[in-house]
Amino acid sequence: MAKFENKTVWITGASSGIGEACAYLFAIEKANLILTATRTDALKMIQEKCIGLGAHCKILPFDLSVIDNIPTLVADAFNCFGRIDVLFNNAGISQRGLTADTVFEVDKKIMDVNFFAPVFITKLVLPEMLKNGNGTIAVTSSIAGKFGFPLRSAYSASKHALYGFFETLQAEYHNRNIRVVMVCPGFVNTNISMNALENDGKRHAKLDAGQAGGITAEKAAKKIVNGIYNQKPEVLVGGKELIMVYIKRFTPSLSRILARKIKPS
Repeated sequence: MAKFENKTVWITGASSGIGEACAYLFAIEKANLILTATRTDALKMIQEKCIGLGAHCKILPFDLSVIDNIPTLVADAFNCFGRIDVLFNNAGISQRGLTADTVFEVDKKIMDVNFFAPVFITKLVLPEMLKNGNGTIAVTSSIAGKFGFPLRSAYSASKHALYGFFETLQAEYHNRNIRVVMVCPGFVNTNISMNALENDGKRHAKLDAGQAGGITAEKAAKKIVNGIYNQKPEVLVGGKELIMVYIKRFTPSLSRILARKIKPS
């Protein structure tokens, strides 16, 4: 039997990168897929591929910065297959701008998409998971959720906040068969830097060296999907840059020195 057969998996940020690569792996494992992102055209192409791989697949295009409409989105998601077994809060937006130069509207949009949207979705999905007696909630944070990173003040804040919220949720509902999987990528070769917001809100539109030299989305997806299947509390994904996570944990003073030496990009 396939690993996710008869399980419904909802992925946000599914139109490219990690979300797209994970969708194909879940499809191979015969999941019932719900895919959400802003780009309808991209979602339709991914939907066709997932169906070709053997999955049932529905798409729900949505802009997660429109927080007030999230209850309708969640209702539509439940209407797709009647339940949600795995919620993968993967959507996010990055940042490229010094703290003092970044307008507050950029800070707010990043927090809305990266933190408040997954929190709101989760708070609406969680009661149904509790009724069903189990559920897995995965969320994409970042190594920037472990330590401050130049040009990423709001992004790093949003990713730190995800750890606080979802680790608390895990502590509260573990005894009711709710599992939380924190996905913590380092450098993955995706378009996250292309879509990052600069200090005035404009699209960065550049592939940064970190992303260009990162592991492939497909390699990251294999580790993530396996981690979700095994309900690992945390899945670290990346290359040598992940050593910073351990430096922060065991020698925080050194991590602060190293963070100051990171070349902004």
